[in-house]
Amino acid sequence: MNNDIIKVFVGCDPNNCDLEQMMVLDYSIHKNTSLPVEIVWMQLSRDPKSYWYSNPEKGEGWNTTKWATPFSGFRWAIPEYCDYSGKAIYMDSDVVILGDLAELWHHPIDGQSIVAAKTNADMTRLCTCTCTCTCTCIWDCDNAKSTILPVEQLRQYPDSHQKMMDLLQENPQLVEPYQDSYNCIDGEELAIEDIKILHYSDMGTQFSHKYSIARLHEEESEHWFDGKIMAHPRQELIELFDSYYNEALASGYQLDNYRVNSFGKFPKKTNRRYKGNKITRPSSFKSFFSRLLNS
Repeated sequence: MNNDIIKVFVGCDPNNCDLEQMMVLDYSIHKNTSLPVEIVWMQLSRDPKSYWYSNPEKGEGWNTTKWATPFSGFRWAIPEYCDYSGKAIYMDSDVVILGDLAELWHHPIDGQSIVAAKTNADMTRLCTCTCTCTCTCIWDCDNAKSTILPVEQLRQYPDSHQKMMDLLQENPQLVEPYQDSYNCIDGEELAIEDIKILHYSDMGTQFSHKYSIARLHEEESEHWFDGKIMAHPRQELIELFDSYYNEALASGYQLDNYRVNSFGKFPKKTNRRYKGNKITRPSSFKSFFSRLLNS
């Protein structure tokens, strides 16, 4: 793999729910990055020749039954996709790049580490889980070969995504920590000028909903997120997304550039009990821990 070209893999929806996110992410990458970038959009596909093939009716391809999103388990397939060679960046589609992605691309991955990511110490401040956060990460594809399950097993087993998350949790030496600003969850306590990669992670407060929900209604379709939608607490981040959205359109980017033939229904975990995170919903987390302590 040519290390002068940044390879970015993006997990996104296969039914055109995430077009706004995809456009803003694409624009923000190219606006702020000093090196050439190649983007691979990872979406469920009905095409048996696709790496992301799934046919839930026949039980073929990727088994998504225990995923919280339409792409949760795809990140583990990236090293094999790259023939276990070079590096690759993974990110969810709900991301805005605010710094030069080349900085993340050149982040060292030393020792036994197979991936650079936000680590447990960072994540315990943000949510009730204590897992390493791989929603924006850099793979050392060579090193990952002996650790990550082969793609055929990743596709087949519904628990493979959680099994891989548990593997990193139980083996911290596999993860090279990087600084918070490379995966800033919903702003945290950082000013905009200090954020390199903004991950508007709370699926219920995503900035794109005000565009996508209305568009999908006109298209007689529904968004894959079936939880409660609410306002994001940081108005300046909402305005930041809106600015990038409008800049992208003004620069010639179009939503239809990202449109695909809809995959149709696929099995996944429901989001109806989704609670977000401490940044977007601090009162909910306080209430949760109060009930826990009093039980």
